[in-house]
Amino acid sequence: MTALAEAPQREAGVPPKVKFKRQWDKRLSFIALHSVGIAMGVIFMLPILFVFLTSVMKSDQAMTASLWPTEWHFENFVEVFQKAPLLSYFGNSLLYSAVATAGALLSAIPAAYGLSKLRWRGQNLFFMLTVAAMLLPPQVTIVPLYDLWVRMGLTGTLVPLIVPYFFFDAFSIFLLRQFFLTIPKDYIEAAKIDGCNEFQAMYRVLIPMAKPGIAATAMFCFLFTWNDYFGPLLYTGENRDHWPLSLAIASFRGMHHVEWNLTMAATALIMAPVIVLFIFAQKSFVKGITFTGVKG
Repeated sequence: MTALAEAPQREAGVPPKVKFKRQWDKRLSFIALHSVGIAMGVIFMLPILFVFLTSVMKSDQAMTASLWPTEWHFENFVEVFQKAPLLSYFGNSLLYSAVATAGALLSAIPAAYGLSKLRWRGQNLFFMLTVAAMLLPPQVTIVPLYDLWVRMGLTGTLVPLIVPYFFFDAFSIFLLRQFFLTIPKDYIEAAKIDGCNEFQAMYRVLIPMAKPGIAATAMFCFLFTWNDYFGPLLYTGENRDHWPLSLAIASFRGMHHVEWNLTMAATALIMAPVIVLFIFAQKSFVKGITFTGVKG
């Protein structure tokens, strides 16, 4: 109470010039902080704005020096469905991303639990191998893996892209392991005292407490598979019926001409589901990333 009573007296004794300087410094800090934020927002929004403006141009104006549409052709978003079976491609992308994400979580959660909450021989070695797998370029393993899927007769389908996520995804294991380390082990021990085994402790205690980390991991995996181009090009390039949306853009490229307005319209439609997903899941995503890596 004494400190609160003395505060107005100290403020009253401050010279007007000092008060003005303090208020001016606060305003400058506010302007500087928000200016940087606005500048960063503009930088990140420019590519999206460019895609949208190009998508509503005429074909002969797209990718020219004129960046603003002389005529607005919103019918381009309808024409892309007439040029290519985008709904079929959308279903392939959704199947690939959703099933691969589910497989990554099913395999990564138990592995991350074992690396973070259990103690067993070779644990550190397995974790180092997981980190090494993250650093390993995909070009090193793509030849033997492709040969394996060819021998099994599964090229031309989405199976070679989806199945590996059910066995091992190094990044998902690493991310979840780091998040699980932030959860005190006392909760797991208390669940075991109440009669839970390892699986029950993981399912009933750890997973509900780790929802932000799991959501962040799921979003990373979904975004990667949704935007994946190299994998589908390698395994499904010979079969258009199994193309995802990332390959569908090739449908608007002719031998001597690229319809950039339709290409950008298709790109905008491909970006829309990911943007909507991020808007609704951004709180869990940011929270999961914030707490991941606090402990090592």
